[in-house]
Amino acid sequence: MKILLIEDDLDLGNGVRIALADQGMDVVWVRHLQAADEYLDGERCDLVLLDLGLPDGDGLHLLARLRRGRSDLPVLILSARDALQDRLLGLDTGADDYLVKPFELAELLSRVRALARRSYGFDGTTLELRGLCLHVPTRRVTVQGRPVDLTACEYVLLKTLVMRADRVVTRRCLEEQALPGSQANASNSLDVHIANLRRKVGEGYIRTVRGVGYVIDQEPAR
Repeated sequence: MKILLIEDDLDLGNGVRIALADQGMDVVWVRHLQAADEYLDGERCDLVLLDLGLPDGDGLHLLARLRRGRSDLPVLILSARDALQDRLLGLDTGADDYLVKPFELAELLSRVRALARRSYGFDGTTLELRGLCLHVPTRRVTVQGRPVDLTACEYVLLKTLVMRADRVVTRRCLEEQALPGSQANASNSLDVHIANLRRKVGEGYIRTVRGVGYVIDQEPAR
């Protein structure tokens, strides 16, 4: 799970980054709104942890821009603004949750896991979908209890699709997430990996959306 952490406080940011990384999460940490905007324009993430009082502006402006673009990216606000009016404003602007500073890291981790479950069905350890199971810490994959041996690229492709179940993942996103530069430049490299992945996990999981990308449906197609 890739998390964008937007926090200007060095001590807090470093503590949060380490705590999330210890849980097997991939954390990108920026300290300014401009850096966050640039990242979100060109990269993908699964969840945003957003401070409000940033050196170059108010984090609420970034949140409002995300929601105007109809982004469903989960956002958890981390802020010292503890008044009821501030919390309501953050939630009404589009945040999925609001955590007041100072907070315990254990509570932050619990809220991150809750948001991940709500958005992606991910509890921080295991991804499960229709008999397909990915144990994230060990990268073990089983289908209906049968072990499946995947390459590193195949595992990342499968994890990306499962975490975005019912959402079409574009070819570009999958290539950026899973394929090294030389492979991404090959026109049919992604198709080869997807074909191998389908052969290993079985038919009925990965659906092609022609001209766009691939999706794994929560419910099997009839």
